[in-house]
Amino acid sequence: MAGSIVLLGATGFTGELTARALVRRGARPLLAGRSRERVRALARELGGLDSAVADVARPASIAALVRRGDVLVSTVGPFVRHGAPVVRAAIAAGAHYIDSTGESRFIRDVFELYGPQARAAGSGLLTAMGYDYVPGNLAGALALRDAGRHAVRVDVAYFASIATAGQLSGGTRASAAAMLTEQGHAYRDGRIVGERAARHVREFGVASPAVAGVASPAVAGTADPRAAWPELGGRAGPAVSIGASEQFALPRVHPGLRDVGVWLGWFGAASRPLQLLSAATELVTKLPGARRAIGAASARLVRGSNGGPDAATRARARSVVVAVASDADGAPLATVALEGAGPYDFTGAMLAWSAIRAAAGDLRGSGALGPVDGFGLDELRGGVRDAGIDRAACAVGPPDRVG
Repeated sequence: MAGSIVLLGATGFTGELTARALVRRGARPLLAGRSRERVRALARELGGLDSAVADVARPASIAALVRRGDVLVSTVGPFVRHGAPVVRAAIAAGAHYIDSTGESRFIRDVFELYGPQARAAGSGLLTAMGYDYVPGNLAGALALRDAGRHAVRVDVAYFASIATAGQLSGGTRASAAAMLTEQGHAYRDGRIVGERAARHVREFGVASPAVAGVASPAVAGTADPRAAWPELGGRAGPAVSIGASEQFALPRVHPGLRDVGVWLGWFGAASRPLQLLSAATELVTKLPGARRAIGAASARLVRGSNGGPDAATRARARSVVVAVASDADGAPLATVALEGAGPYDFTGAMLAWSAIRAAAGDLRGSGALGPVDGFGLDELRGGVRDAGIDRAACAVGPPDRVG
């Protein structure tokens, strides 16, 4: 019998997008949130769904919602602040768990801390199952499959027009602020190591005519992609290094990997200043009590649940994700580009697809899973395509100029 889907944080920005995507696909999730009035109103609007009041500050209220075989989807961030009680509730119940995080510290906790517990309980954990970081896992796995056994390194880079326009949700801003104060990770020489976010900047050359005209109405219809999306228009686009799920998941599908680089190209010309800010933050947080003070200030100043871009803005948003697989000498062996929907609509659709598949019993294995080993490469590509992103004929140059 199929498990039930419970959506925690349903009235938040990403939560509501996910709820609507689930209903469009024929699912009837139980919607859960802190506000009884808001969650009931959304449940009525979406066809009389069941609803419940739950709060991460009261873990028992979350545990009461799930049973063995159910799927608990969490969109409640920042996850380093609010995520642990939700994962623990899923594991304790023997339920599967899916979230929308992009925060490196929380991703590492899921794989290293909660993964073994979930395996013993028979639960599958799928962290970072939205735009952060499903497309990169897919692009990287496809590039590695194309490259073959000689590939020992893969670099994955994310670019999105909605980010360069400054249209970020409150949750995205809160997660980004948290990442600057927390230790990140990297995959170097065959192992996970600690590394701050934005320690390195790397430039990617991407030419994609399909993105022409999507960044703003002022350049709609132009034949020159550089006018619509300067950082992707046939020249190098800077991207900062980040800790993501690819560093944990891609070595599982290509055991010969020695290095996995994940790069975020959302900041354009601000990438170098962000690198300097990251270095300065790392120094400051070494002072006694500084990390806690910065985290508390961030929690007050950057609210997670304060909305995001409207439907019209999201409809104009486009994203490109590129992956380059290289040999031991650094020579590119295969490149893959994915292109399509913007981050927020994709995230809602991807969370819905993965929750429905997991509830139907299609999740492969237990413990902390990556998108590819969780569903299989071909099946995942179908899900990503269904969520609005697919392989594209972009021209991708090798990453260069690391700093």
